[in-house]
Amino acid sequence: MNTHFRRTEKSWIRILLTAIALVFIVLFIALPMLLVFAEAFSRGWAFYRDTLSESDALSAISLTLLTAAIAVPLNVIFGVAAAWAIARFNFRGKSFLITLIDLPFSVSPVVAGLMYLLLFGNQTALGVWLDAHDLKIIFAVPGIVLATTFVTFPFVARELIPLMQAQGADEEQAALVLGAGSLQTLWHVTLPNIKWGLLYGVILTNARAMGEFGAVSVISGHIRGVTNTIPLHVEILYNEFNIAGAFVCASVLALLAIVTLILKSIIEWRQHRSHQQSLRRSGNPVQAAADSRIGAATAINAT
Repeated sequence: MNTHFRRTEKSWIRILLTAIALVFIVLFIALPMLLVFAEAFSRGWAFYRDTLSESDALSAISLTLLTAAIAVPLNVIFGVAAAWAIARFNFRGKSFLITLIDLPFSVSPVVAGLMYLLLFGNQTALGVWLDAHDLKIIFAVPGIVLATTFVTFPFVARELIPLMQAQGADEEQAALVLGAGSLQTLWHVTLPNIKWGLLYGVILTNARAMGEFGAVSVISGHIRGVTNTIPLHVEILYNEFNIAGAFVCASVLALLAIVTLILKSIIEWRQHRSHQQSLRRSGNPVQAAADSRIGAATAINAT
C-alpha cells in the first residue's frame, strides 16, 4: 500500500533551508578545496612536478601508501571477524567488545600516539628490551603502522555490524545445514552479502589512514625522509615557509579525498539498489526462500 505524505512546510522555507545548505557547502567544502588546487598550481606545472619529485616528498608518499597497505587489510580481517562474532553470537563480554571497538572514536589521536610512546618508549622495560634486541617500534615504520591501525580499526567493524544484524543468518544456517563448512559459508555466503558494506568500510579506513596526523605525529619522530607521511611533510614545508610546496603536497591528499568521495557515492548507490532489491524479495516469501536455498547451495557446490 502506498502512503502519500503531504508537505506541510511552505515553499519559502524549503528554499531557505536549501540555500543555507548550499552556502555552507560552498564556503566550507568546495571553496577551500578549490583554493588548495589553485595555490598548488600557482607556480605552474613544472614547480608542481618538481615538488612531488623531491626525495622527501616521494618518501612521504611511499610511506603513506605502505602504512595504508598494511593497516587496511589488518582492519578488514579484524572488522569482519568482530562483526561476525557480534552479529551472529551471544557471549560474555560482547558489550565490552563493542565498547573497545568504539574506543578510537572517543580517544584523541594524540593520546593514542602517546599511549604507544609510553608502551614502547625507551623509559619502559619493554622499550629497553626492544632496544637491546635492535627492534625499532617508536620513531620507525612499525610504530606508525600501529598508531594508524588503532585510529582506523572501528570503521570496517562499525559498518558491518548493523548490516549483518539486519540481514540475519538464514542463508548461513541453510548453508551449514546443507553441508557447507564454516570457511565455505564465510567465503560464498557471508562475504557476498556484505561486499558493499565491506567496500564502504575499506574506503573510509583507507582515507583515514592516509590522512592521519595526530597519532602519527607523536610516534613518528618527524624524521625527514624516513618517518614522515604526507600530512607530516605538509606541516614541515609549511613551517619552513614553503607555502606553495605545502599546498602541492596537500593537493595529493585533497585528490585522494575527492576519489574517496566518488567511490563512497558509488558504493552508497549500489548499497541502496541492493537494499531495494532485498525489500522486493522479502515481499515475496517464496522468492526469499528460493534465494536462501540458492545461496546455501552455492556455498556447497562452488568449491
